[in-house]
Amino acid sequence: MGSSSPRLRSTALSNYSPANRRSARRRLSEMPVKRTGLNSVRSRLLIVWGLLMLGLGALALNLVRIQVFQAGMLQARATDQQTLVLSATQPRRSILDRNGTVMAIDEPVYTLYAHPIMFQKDVQEIAASLAPILEKPVPDLLQTLTSGESGIRILDGIPEDMANRIRNLRLDGLELLQTYQRFYPQQDLFGPLLGYVDVDRQAQAGIEMSQADAIERTGDGLELRRTGDGFVLPTENLPEQASVPDQLQLQTTLDSDLQRVAQDAIQKQVETYKAKRGVVLVMDALDGSLLTMAGYPSYDPNQYYKADVEQFKNWAISDVYEPGSTFKPINVAIALQEGVIQPDDYVDDPGHIQIGEWPIENFDYKYVGGRGSISITEVLKNSSNVGMVRIMRKLQPSVYYKWLQKLGLGELTGIDLPFEGAGYLKDKKQFVDSAIEPATAAFGQGLSLTPIQLLQIHAALANGGKLVVPHLVKGLVDSSGQVQWQPERAAPKQIFDADVTRKVLKMMETVVTDGTGQNAQVPGYRVAGKTGTSQKAGPNGGYLDGVKITSFVATFPVENPRYVVLAVVDEPVGADAFGSTVAAPAVRAVIETLITLEKLPPSEMDEFSPGPRPVPEAEATTPGDENANSEDADTNSEDTALPVID
Repeated sequence: MGSSSPRLRSTALSNYSPANRRSARRRLSEMPVKRTGLNSVRSRLLIVWGLLMLGLGALALNLVRIQVFQAGMLQARATDQQTLVLSATQPRRSILDRNGTVMAIDEPVYTLYAHPIMFQKDVQEIAASLAPILEKPVPDLLQTLTSGESGIRILDGIPEDMANRIRNLRLDGLELLQTYQRFYPQQDLFGPLLGYVDVDRQAQAGIEMSQADAIERTGDGLELRRTGDGFVLPTENLPEQASVPDQLQLQTTLDSDLQRVAQDAIQKQVETYKAKRGVVLVMDALDGSLLTMAGYPSYDPNQYYKADVEQFKNWAISDVYEPGSTFKPINVAIALQEGVIQPDDYVDDPGHIQIGEWPIENFDYKYVGGRGSISITEVLKNSSNVGMVRIMRKLQPSVYYKWLQKLGLGELTGIDLPFEGAGYLKDKKQFVDSAIEPATAAFGQGLSLTPIQLLQIHAALANGGKLVVPHLVKGLVDSSGQVQWQPERAAPKQIFDADVTRKVLKMMETVVTDGTGQNAQVPGYRVAGKTGTSQKAGPNGGYLDGVKITSFVATFPVENPRYVVLAVVDEPVGADAFGSTVAAPAVRAVIETLITLEKLPPSEMDEFSPGPRPVPEAEATTPGDENANSEDADTNSEDTALPVID
């Protein structure tokens, strides 16, 4: 018989006689009772208490973890969940020229959303009301308005006047969300220079990109508290800065009026000579500020998406080219500074010479032959390649190379625009060990730089020998025109003596008065200049057959030099396409306008430098005499001839 409860055993015993009950009790009492540790009360209590203590210990550890190790993170998360920060769209600061003319500005525009679930009028009536304002067909609007219940985007970029007409309809279920759109009132005048702002409000290229930190406004926004279920709690003392932007604007050194004249002038030359492109730069040589950086073709940043990608490039600062003869005055300054020549020295110019296996000749050798003994001034006036080689061979190649490095060739100018390209200068060993490298560099070949770098170096000839940093950002100005912030710039670096630069400018003046730059003459004003025409280097080395780059650089007024103007026209077409015919007229147009804008008085005409002195008989030589020098003997070959440069 198995074990049973006491109640069952008692009931079973009541059915027996007293004797039988006593016998049954005795047998029951003698039966063994089965006991286990797990079923005991004490064991159960110990297990319960053990589990409880483990739970309390785990809880304590978790509390330590939360309160000590994760307190900061959890507090920040809670704050984020309870806080709503509304940062109103801040308009970008306007960009102005030096006279306060707006170049770029943010204008408020709106996006129209429809929430049909909130319409109180028939959708057909709403579509009919919107159609004439949005200039959209009613069927098209109906299709859009019935495409969902809420949050339907109808139109972007709605101007203020159109938004007001929509508001005046007083229709429930229509929402106008304000944002800002960048507007460029002068269209393509400053295209590559300004860059543009895309649909995501991100600056792309130009001033918009390089000066983004100064143009973009920052604010604290409006901080609100909300409940756990998302409802915003009322607040007081709303910060004014959340809705009122500052009034600072970015002012540049550019002049819109001069820019327009420059762009029209270079466009005319590009179209006349069917050129690929052209650029005109104007710099104040005293501080490096740019008044103009005009290029053609350009693009309208209001419609940047219609422009060719190549037009986004500001090639005046990004593309390098061989400067040709516009580099000759710089080389003359180097030679004067080193003392290897004097202004009244003469060199022999037979019209062509041989440097190793390479023949070098003047651009006009076939027409005028050799010129014999000519002055340093005449070397520049007649753009003599042979004369320049004679001059620079008086200088040790290693010294010449150090000068090219000192001028910054192969480095950036530091202009405050993005994507500036560095020029190219061959390594020192190649330059020093090869006789042809210094020779070709003498007339601006075999080295390359950007138009902005050539302008920078010529500015040093105008300002007394200082290499200044080209720039076009003046700073942030307030509503009264007071400068509140200016960017830091490197200090000017003295590279030439002022006396040297004055001598070079007087030589360059003869280029304009009776040399190759006569098309840049401005009656009543003294202008110094230099022409340049060179074959264009190919992308894989060598030179492109029949493809030229023409240029002209001018400094004025000579008696008090301040402004430097450079025009470069890429790939003009025609037998008469030279720096003197293509680039110089554009420079003259810019100078004439600059004289008017700056109210510059005419020069004292008796201050013109005297013409070249007569050649002494003792210095005169004939082209045939040059052949006595075996190194320079005339062995001109069409196959190995270097490109002709004026």
